Amino acid sequence: MLSKRVIPCLDVRDGRLTKGIKFKDNIDIGDPVATARTYYEEGADELVFYDITASHEGRGIMLKVVERVAEQIFIPFSVGGGIGTVEQMRDVLLAGAEKVSINSPAVKDPDLISRGAAAFGSQCIVVGMDVLAVPPSDTCPSGYEIVIHGGRQRMGLDAVQWAKTAEALGAGELCVNSIDADGTKEGYELKLTRMICDAVSIPVIASGGAGTPEHMAAACQQGRASAALIASIVHYGEYSIRDCKNVMKAHGVKVREVW
Repeated sequence: MLSKRVIPCLDVRDGRLTKGIKFKDNIDIGDPVATARTYYEEGADELVFYDITASHEGRGIMLKVVERVAEQIFIPFSVGGGIGTVEQMRDVLLAGAEKVSINSPAVKDPDLISRGAAAFGSQCIVVGMDVLAVPPSDTCPSGYEIVIHGGRQRMGLDAVQWAKTAEALGAGELCVNSIDADGTKEGYELKLTRMICDAVSIPVIASGGAGTPEHMAAACQQGRASAALIASIVHYGEYSIRDCKNVMKAHGVKVREVW
């Protein structure tokens, strides 16, 4: 059995670490470079860096910040936000990332997934999915709809179908974020996570809603996720990475040991 991964998420705006609730009311909470180093030293399995306004503002990733983070850590590092071309993917990978995460640009141009996978390999391509719970309909039979541009634009696209499409196009991993749960610390959207995991054969990262390490264990067990993305519970010092892993292990989840 593969170990489940614990992945802190660094949402970055204007070069600073930020956090909000349901994609709103973001506040400045520190330096992403120093925070990345701390999480690496605490035993994080990977890190995710999102430039959260790049796509909406129509600009590229802040590569200097990516370079500074990459200099401080020696674990896999995924970068997302405003990546809409293979050239931008290359720039991010050359800046020190191991993976690129594409979200809004992939929904608008699905072939971007295939082009990226062809250029760098599927293992480099993470498709981020921001998902909103909706009443089931002909267009969204699962009851979950894809939204883009940081939750600003609903697409009428069924989340489960999009997950299958992304896998078929060459995505190596999916990061499934529930907008309804994001930042609430009330737990992951387990039904959504399980539906996506059951629909695809590639790894799925659960995102949105972690409030305790028990929530992370539930995402990996009931939700069947390969990894749990976390933010608030470590950003605000409520739990360390070691705390999270110890609790997950106590609940029967296999994790990489922290030495």
